[in-house]
Amino acid sequence: MPHPLVLQLRFTRSEFRRAVWKVPEADARKRVLPMNSLSWTVGHLAWQEQRYFITFPTGTTLLPEIQEHFAFGAPHSTPPAKEMWAAWRKITRAADRFLDTLTTRTLQRYVVRNGKKTAWMYGNLLQRVIYHYWYHIGEDMAVRKLLGHTGFGYFVGDIDRKAPYTPERTR
Repeated sequence: MPHPLVLQLRFTRSEFRRAVWKVPEADARKRVLPMNSLSWTVGHLAWQEQRYFITFPTGTTLLPEIQEHFAFGAPHSTPPAKEMWAAWRKITRAADRFLDTLTTRTLQRYVVRNGKKTAWMYGNLLQRVIYHYWYHIGEDMAVRKLLGHTGFGYFVGDIDRKAPYTPERTR
């Protein structure tokens, strides 16, 4: 069974999808200043998962264009939502292979880059991704309201059934 924090990430991803999935393409690409477009946010969260859960542990970058165009500080853009969702799915599937290996012990390990230990612990990175998703869920819901969308549900969804508190296994 995956680590409890990984289960929380997966629930968070499902809430993100629920927040912006099936938004009409034209609306997904609109930018309500000063916020980013919904489609950019999908690419941006894919960038973070790729960086933390693929590039850091393996040294490879699955989709370099995501790294280039959606990194923190990258210029704003309004990419096609369909392309961003395809990239997000590809990256999260690949990230899941790493996430499924995580244990309490590995979450306490530091990322090593270029042979040197960094200040980043995998457990902290996992939490950072979860909280980053929730930040953008709120921002994206605000954008949708400003675009006049209605009837798109509430947050948080069915956490009691889909992601209840699960203690870490102790040995």
